[in-house]
Amino acid sequence: MSPTLTIAIDFDGTIVENKYPDIGKPMLFAFETLKKLQDDGHNLILWTYRKGSRLDEAVNFCKKNGIIFYAINKSYPEENYDESISRKILADIFIDDRNIGGMLGWGEIYQMLSSDDSSKKTKPSKKKKNRFFGRL
Repeated sequence: MSPTLTIAIDFDGTIVENKYPDIGKPMLFAFETLKKLQDDGHNLILWTYRKGSRLDEAVNFCKKNGIIFYAINKSYPEENYDESISRKILADIFIDDRNIGGMLGWGEIYQMLSSDDSSKKTKPSKKKKNRFFGRL
């Protein structure tokens, strides 16, 4: 079993198609993968640009689709967010459509995170020296 991870996940363009300020259609296998990651014991944080009523809409949309996050736009549930400082949060992994290389498919993401030795999945093999992991 993989170690428990804290995973920060963007909403628009990652969990759902980017239709901000509206909510787009769910990305293929997004909610199924998020449920499986939670079943595997990982802590999921919703980490999004949204705030106020737009954030509430996203949280409720996820809840209706079976996902209740460990925390929302903060590192842990009890954290009191101070808007005068950086909003960077503490997480082991960030899943975002703005990654270098773009958004991997949710099936690929799950395979990477569920591997017993995920370090083998995220590092290039010796045969593929000087290549980075991801897509262009």
